[in-house]
Amino acid sequence: TDFELSDTRGGTFRLHDQLGRVVLLFFGYTHCPDICPTTLAEAKQVIKGLGEDAAEVRFLFITVDPERDTAAVLREYVAFFHPDIIGLTGDVDSLEAMRKAYGIYAERVDLPESTAGYVVDHSARVFLIDPEGRLRLSYAYGTSPDDLVQDIRYLLK
Repeated sequence: TDFELSDTRGGTFRLHDQLGRVVLLFFGYTHCPDICPTTLAEAKQVIKGLGEDAAEVRFLFITVDPERDTAAVLREYVAFFHPDIIGLTGDVDSLEAMRKAYGIYAERVDLPESTAGYVVDHSARVFLIDPEGRLRLSYAYGTSPDDLVQDIRYLLK
């Protein structure tokens, strides 16, 4: 499914514009205590492992918490891990449609005793979209970066 969201630089990002590249897509949020930073650290390893081939890959981090994840917050967060990771946000309806299209669960859980205020329970999968724009693979949390690199190189041949 094609989509249109706002990137962290104030522009519009469309999946269709990425034809010819491999796209890795992950849903998360900047206040996530564990899964999201681990996944983005692994994305950095994937990008590094691809070497020059990384120019043919886009890693997308789509927020499940648009209330806190403004474009500025997302930009700073993803840049901490790697400058080539693209943070995406949008209005609540657009983000909900994206989550639904990819079967992503995301639910706010209030934490009245915490300074964080709330967390967002969410699915933790990385989706691989091939250069023709087809969803090819879905990786469980904790999949080795080396496995992703191997699959991406196969698709880039």
